[in-house]
Amino acid sequence: MRSIIEMAPLQGYYSGLLFTPRSSLIRVGYLKNIPWVTMEPKVADVWSSLIQTLEGHTKGVNSAVFSPDGKLVASASKDKMVRLWDTSTGKQYAVLEGHTKSVGSVVFSPDGKLVASASRDKTVRLWDTPTGKQCRILEGHTSCVNSVVFSPNGKLIASVSDGETDGLWYASNGNTVRLWDTSTGQQYAVLEGHTESVGSVVFSPDGKLCIL
Repeated sequence: MRSIIEMAPLQGYYSGLLFTPRSSLIRVGYLKNIPWVTMEPKVADVWSSLIQTLEGHTKGVNSAVFSPDGKLVASASKDKMVRLWDTSTGKQYAVLEGHTKSVGSVVFSPDGKLVASASRDKTVRLWDTPTGKQCRILEGHTSCVNSVVFSPNGKLIASVSDGETDGLWYASNGNTVRLWDTSTGQQYAVLEGHTESVGSVVFSPDGKLCIL
């Protein structure tokens, strides 16, 4: 492409001009100077607000979130993958593979060094952001995990699962929230009480309370 533009810069410029939106000041001011155009392509009236399209997932995307510094985006998909994207270029940074079912929620730790993902495979997985490698698997939920969140200091993770049972098909405990120690992956506490579905969990700003 570069060699073509270097050989015929004027034609390259005119070709680009033809595909600018109709309200573009450059198009309005200079398109009339292209003498050989008899039929213009159909173009939009204004510039689109779309900056980038991040493509790579093979099934629907359930969740997407920015890293704390805004340099990365993490997306969770029904294709069992979490993908990390460079926001400045739109290029894929890493593919986080390991979940065996759809991934419904993804979140960065407050310092951006970890990514946590929640899946229908009943697990929460922790990933190292710089390398994309899996750090640990948080196991304990007996049903699909709907949501996951870090505490403000990053030391705890809270995950929500629905319809957990005590091993008997008829003995449902409703939604269960589990707290995990980020550094060890060990379960810290189980929060029970709700009898109907709970879709999310959040920590208070000081990290001392959870709202379910």
